[in-house]
Amino acid sequence: MDDIAVLQKLIDESNNIVFFGGAGVSTESGIKDFRSVDGLYHEKYKYPPEEMLSHTFYVRHKQEFYEFYKDKLLVKTVGTETVEKAMPNAAHKKLAELEQAGKLKAVITQNIDGLHQAAGSKIVYELHGSVLRNYCEECGAFFDEKYMFSSEGIPVCSQCGGPVKPDVVLYEEGLDNNVMQGALRAISAADMLIIGGTSLVVYPAAGLIDYYHGKKLVLINRDATARDSVADYVFHGNIGEILGKIQVR
Repeated sequence: MDDIAVLQKLIDESNNIVFFGGAGVSTESGIKDFRSVDGLYHEKYKYPPEEMLSHTFYVRHKQEFYEFYKDKLLVKTVGTETVEKAMPNAAHKKLAELEQAGKLKAVITQNIDGLHQAAGSKIVYELHGSVLRNYCEECGAFFDEKYMFSSEGIPVCSQCGGPVKPDVVLYEEGLDNNVMQGALRAISAADMLIIGGTSLVVYPAAGLIDYYHGKKLVLINRDATARDSVADYVFHGNIGEILGKIQVR
């Protein structure tokens, strides 16, 4: 039995599937990840990207933070005349189909691009927030990603003039407790956990795998991960190509 047939059988026999994904889910939509050989951490900046996406850097160097944020995290989400807007790929679409069929109960993602929702997924736990949501730090007014991208320099609130911060979890910041609790409940109740497009090195998110106690722990990733040995099934390849071959029935 080939890999796709094995995965198909597992999905066919499951009715409470949870998907936990990372940056690799969106790379097939043209959004760069951080740690691969062509990822953001290997590009040259005045400061390391990991430092530029920290809470301390945001507080001390807002101008440079937003230059990097708009250029590397927002441009593919908004799209321009020269940069094509990122769209959901086969993985996002298949997961939405599985949810609509009643088989997949939740998507848990480390991504901040909103592509799961754009594909039609309804129950999505965004561990690291979303670039689509932005709030004034003084009055709490909401602004979308287009407002942020078109702002000159540091985005400020059109109502009170306060700084507008993305609803994105920066390094040094804690994850949202309600989102984490929802993700934990979903994983604990799952009869199948599919983990895809993540190297499983970013904690506490990577620790969620330990809350699954079923017999169908599936890892789908382009490269090997440190947790392959604990999985029941491992598939190496692009997640969009693999999930795109699954039939929803």
